[in-house]
Amino acid sequence: MKRKQNPPAVSAMCQIRSGEQHPFGSLRGYIPLGGGEERIYEQIREAIPVLDAAVEKLVRLAGGFDIQCPSQEATGRLQKFLKTVPCGRGQVGIESFLSTYLDSLLTYGRAVGEMVVSGGRMRAVCWGDVTTLQIRQGENPLDVELCAEDGHGVIRPLPYQELLLFTTLHPEPKHPYGVSMFRGMPFLADILMNIYNTIGINWERAGNVRYSVICKPGENLDPAMAQERGGQIAGEWAKAMEDGKNGMVRDFVAVGDVEIKVIGGESPILDSQIPVRQILEQLISKTGLPPFLLGFSWSTTERMSTQQADLLTSELWALRRTVEPMVEKVCRTYLALEGMDPRVEILWDDISLQDITEEAKANLYMAQAELAKNSANKEE
Repeated sequence: MKRKQNPPAVSAMCQIRSGEQHPFGSLRGYIPLGGGEERIYEQIREAIPVLDAAVEKLVRLAGGFDIQCPSQEATGRLQKFLKTVPCGRGQVGIESFLSTYLDSLLTYGRAVGEMVVSGGRMRAVCWGDVTTLQIRQGENPLDVELCAEDGHGVIRPLPYQELLLFTTLHPEPKHPYGVSMFRGMPFLADILMNIYNTIGINWERAGNVRYSVICKPGENLDPAMAQERGGQIAGEWAKAMEDGKNGMVRDFVAVGDVEIKVIGGESPILDSQIPVRQILEQLISKTGLPPFLLGFSWSTTERMSTQQADLLTSELWALRRTVEPMVEKVCRTYLALEGMDPRVEILWDDISLQDITEEAKANLYMAQAELAKNSANKEE
């Protein structure tokens, strides 16, 4: 037998990539058991485009960052590495990795990545599918171990835990490994899908109507003749409808008391605007985004928009603080492997120009107040 060749070193170190895909679950019958909700959350994003857009906007609004090291040489080399590091799936740059990492963090409540090291140097930073991994407490309560199935179906810890990146979102005592942004949404999402499904069925019936043809024979008509006449009317009506589908216009002529009605035409279609808005308001409030960012104009005044923007800024800074330790770990590991000082500072980009303007106004007002105070003290 021929001996198998060893795979390349870079691929051998990648522990968390898998080609398997998770199928969608069902929104009905959802019971929050503390695990296994990943399929539900994936289906919510697939079924409700507004929530999918909310996750993407939060990821984009989180923005990028710059780094600062004690030495200029270390800063330049680390900046070049972060811009050119491969992330897999055709993506390059740490910001591409961070975008997918944040997407997983918001969707599942936790995210996982890996630093690929070969030949004593960092070659890539890859994200992984957190739904294929299991997490358990390490030797002490402050450590966690990421585990995966081996080739024999046994759950074992991954061998190079120091190269793995792991972040949780809003951990709680009952959910120590993070809470998804979609927690609490399956019940409302199920109701919303029922409304949308009913609207689709009603409009399908409205565009493809069914008719009820009622023939009332005279009192002295023989039952056999009544049956024959009913069959003739049904045949003529069918021909008239078939010609209408083919683009031909044909009149339907009947003798006697014949009544034609649309089946269900008297039933009014329920107004879904109010219940749909009520449900969407609760779903969007869970994301922390102002409604106008998602295209909804729900009685938003200029002052209200400013306050919502301030709240969004605090949400984004909280999200940045959650992933900052992961970014620092990547930078420190690269500098240590390159034999340089591992100290590094993360400098996040400003979220928006509006924040800069408001901060400048606040500094101006404080300076003016301090100047007026000093002038008053001198006069005394």
